[in-house]
This record gives sequence, C-alpha cells and structure tokens, in this order.
Amino acid sequence: METDVTDKKYFGTDGIRGRVGSYPITPDFMLKLGWATGKVFARKGGGKILIGKDTRISGYMFESALEAGLTSAGMDINLLGPMPTPAVAYLTRTFQAQAGIVISASHNGFEDNGIKFFSAQGTKLPDEIEKAIEDVLDDELTTVESKELGKASRIVDASGRYIEFCKSTVPGNLRLNGLKILLDCANGATYHIAPNVFRELGATVVTIGAAPDGLNINHECGSTRPAKLVDKVLEENADLGIAFDGDGDRVVMVDHKGELVDGDELLYIIARYKLGKLGNGGSDQGIIGTVMSNLGLEIALKEQGIPFRRTLVGDRYVMTELITRGWLYGGESSGHIICLDSTSTGDGIISVLQVLTAMQVFGQNLHDLKHGMTKFPQTMINVRISKSNGLMGNKAIQQAVSEAEAELGNTGRVLLRPSGTEPVVRVMVEGEDRDQVDKLATQISEVVTREMQKDVA
Repeated sequence: METDVTDKKYFGTDGIRGRVGSYPITPDFMLKLGWATGKVFARKGGGKILIGKDTRISGYMFESALEAGLTSAGMDINLLGPMPTPAVAYLTRTFQAQAGIVISASHNGFEDNGIKFFSAQGTKLPDEIEKAIEDVLDDELTTVESKELGKASRIVDASGRYIEFCKSTVPGNLRLNGLKILLDCANGATYHIAPNVFRELGATVVTIGAAPDGLNINHECGSTRPAKLVDKVLEENADLGIAFDGDGDRVVMVDHKGELVDGDELLYIIARYKLGKLGNGGSDQGIIGTVMSNLGLEIALKEQGIPFRRTLVGDRYVMTELITRGWLYGGESSGHIICLDSTSTGDGIISVLQVLTAMQVFGQNLHDLKHGMTKFPQTMINVRISKSNGLMGNKAIQQAVSEAEAELGNTGRVLLRPSGTEPVVRVMVEGEDRDQVDKLATQISEVVTREMQKDVA
C-alpha cells in the first residue's frame, strides 16, 4: 500500500526544508536523521550513501552532522562536496550506492537549508522509505559496535565524472564554437560544473554568479532573479544567457534580444526537437505539464501533434505521471524540466544542452525557435486567507469563476489553487487579452476575499 505524503511528519513533496536553526533544520536533528537513515538502509543490506551539497554556509555543519549519524549506524559514506542536485542523482546510480543525500534549499536564500534524498535508481526516495526513516526517528539513538562503524571518504573526481556525463547526453557532433554564452550560476552548486561543460563543447563563456561565499547563493541572481543576466546578455552582445538556481535542477534562458525564455518555452523547444513533426517523431509520446503551464504551450504542442497532460504543481507529480504513461518529457514553468531519455531527474544543464542541440538541428537562434509558441497573458493574485475549507463549495465564488470562464470562452482558463506553503489562495486567469485577464483576476480575487472573510466571521 502506498504511503500518503500527508501521513509524514517531516518530509514534504521535496524532502525536508526550513530556516537554519529552527527545528528541524538543526544540527541535532540532522545527526538523528543521518542515524535513522543509516538504520533503515542497514536493514536493506548496508552499502554506502553519497552526500552532496550546494554552496550555502550551513552545508558544512549539516554535512558533518549527517556523516556522524550515518557512520554511527554502520553506513559508509562518499562525500561529493558542492555538487548540483541532479549530479548527486547520477552519481548515486553510477557508484551503485544505496541512496544519495543532497543538502540544499534549492532557490531559497542562504538562511534556509534542507535535505533531499535519492534512491539507488537516482529517483526521489519512495514514500514508504521516507516514512520508515521518520518512524526510526522516534527511537533512542544507539551506536553500533566500534568494529561496525561506517567509514567516510571523499570522491575527488566527482565533478569531472558529471561533466562528461552531461556532454554524453547530446549528439557527438554538437559544437558550440562561435556561440557566446552568458552563464549565471546563482552562486550555487553549478559554479564549477556548468562553465566547463559549455566551454568544453566550444562555446565562449562569460560567467556571473559563479563566486559563492556561502552567503550569496540565489542573492539577486539565478533563475528566480534573472534581471542581471538580461542586462549582461545585451551588454556583452551575447547569443544567449543561461540562469540556474542554487542547486542546478532548474533553468531559464535569455535570448540575444534580452527576452526571457521560461520553462514552458524551453519545454516546447525540447518537445518540438524530440517529438514534433520536424523532429524525431514519437506518436506514442507526449508532454506532461502542470496546472500552471501556460495555455500557449498546450496549443503549440497540439499544432505539432503532441499530446499534453497536466498534473498538480510539483516535479514529484510530473514524474509520477511520466512513469505512469511511459512518457519521457515533462516540466514546470519554473524551469524544472525532466528528460527521462537522458537522466532520472530534473537537470538544468542537461535541459539546456537539449535546447542547444535543437538550435543546431533546426538552424535557428533561441529567439526564433521559441516563437513557435505564443505565451498567453497570465495574471496571478495571491489572496490571503485564514483557511481554505469551503473555498470550492462557495456558491458566490463558483459563480464568479463560471462567469469569467464564459467570458474567456475557449481561449482562456481560470484556476483557484490553495497554496501548500502559505495561507493564501492563488487566483490565476489566463487568456488572449491582457486587460481582460487582469480585470477578471481582480474580480474573482475580490469575491474570494469577501466570501472567505464572511466565512471566518
């Protein structure tokens, strides 16, 4: 029987994350977590566990705590040092480890940190194993006999192994000679990886956000703050720009005109190359997006004869749907893109390499290639509420949504989505006309605010 994520106390949809120093993101909890993880995997026959991290300063502290906990339970460890999250997934497979651990809070600031786990197959850890770890956390910590303690060693060539793997995911004739690329590494885990990948393929690379100091990860840079990259692409007269997030599983790009190319557009380009009428074909394949994927993506894929399905927001849901359908490609607007023909998880560097290959195959620059898809104007308003119970059953809210949908017709959509991390309801309206979209989003938000306040009163 599959374990419900909501049954778990610490693990969310993407591991454990929070503010450093606030429970459970504390050294004592990480010690116990390492021990509990070691106990669970020791039952499965022992072996070794890999640990990687991003560049935030608290990573040193949590790496040491996890190391102590794991070895006290009798598990051996391979330390990778700063390494992109998808690199840990890959290396966990190639080193035939029992599991991989990433110490990272992804696109968050340095004040936060978290723990992600990968299975031996390089995929997210199954719910039942996460639940088993939580169950052991309630036990008293005990140490194995000294002769049974685990050992820790460092893998010194981890970066080189991953760089070669990234390059192996594209055709051997891909050459980036003559291409000038601006690279924003978010002062994160890709800082010593991504520049080498693109340089070794022949590109001229100019970097920003590639000097981590433990405190500047994701600070006014990276995929969630691409303004500096846009300016630098124009200033340097570059062919394109690339921005990763702090742990390297997300990416957005910038074309030579300084226009942002988000995850939906990147997914369209990859889909057109891999599955479209002018690409390699693939009638049994389709694309998985989320409820937040732009309607323009769905329409553009339909024109290419490519099926499209939506899931809830979160790469865990995208991955589950891909596996269920036997499809290979999916992703989110944020730039978290999954290419299962290349690797086992979302990978920013590998996603970019697929886009660059598409540019070479179609003989088009990034600006022209993305214009096969027309993004619809999308407005999202966060309405703060005390609780979301009764939201979907409220007649006034339902009527407001129905009226908006009728006005939009077949060229737009409305989405109300309670946030999983904040006390807000996200009101999203999408359509062809920006003024109409803004108006309808405002109208629905006002109704939601009024009705939910009335419900509380």
